[in-house]
Amino acid sequence: MAHTEAQYITAATKCKSLFEQKMGDYGCAWRILRPSSLTDQIFIKAQRIRTLQEVAAKKVDEGEEAEFIGIVNYSIMALIQLELGVADQPDLSKEEVMAQYNRHAAETKALMERKNHDYGEAWRDMRVSSLTDLILQKLLRVKQIENNKGETRVSEGLEANFQDMINYALFALIHLNN
Repeated sequence: MAHTEAQYITAATKCKSLFEQKMGDYGCAWRILRPSSLTDQIFIKAQRIRTLQEVAAKKVDEGEEAEFIGIVNYSIMALIQLELGVADQPDLSKEEVMAQYNRHAAETKALMERKNHDYGEAWRDMRVSSLTDLILQKLLRVKQIENNKGETRVSEGLEANFQDMINYALFALIHLNN
């Protein structure tokens, strides 16, 4: 488990670093996006990963790794939006955004640690393609929950699904870097 934690932190740090750099370039313009728009952005990234896994040639010089990083970062944006609501204009300082990012990342890591304990690190024996499919499945669930105006009867809500996507994407990044 200590090895997993170190690898997880390395992958998560890479995602956070890119997020922070983009905050410097763009600020928090994403604060105007509705959660459903963020879901669609994540869907585009996951669908591109699946396409890359199935076709021999790619026409854009960005691989799976960049898309998994995007899934992590867009999912954290979605968690922030779910909590704070949509803004009419960018309304948070870089420091405020990074505090939100760090809190959601820490909560998601804690969830991973609990699940990883109970599942016995089963993800280590999974293929990256299976992690991609699980992310796409979670996205379809999120879309259905969004279509149901956030209501669920017996299932996990939106937050849990975004957290699972973050963890699956980080597991995929660990696999890709081994």
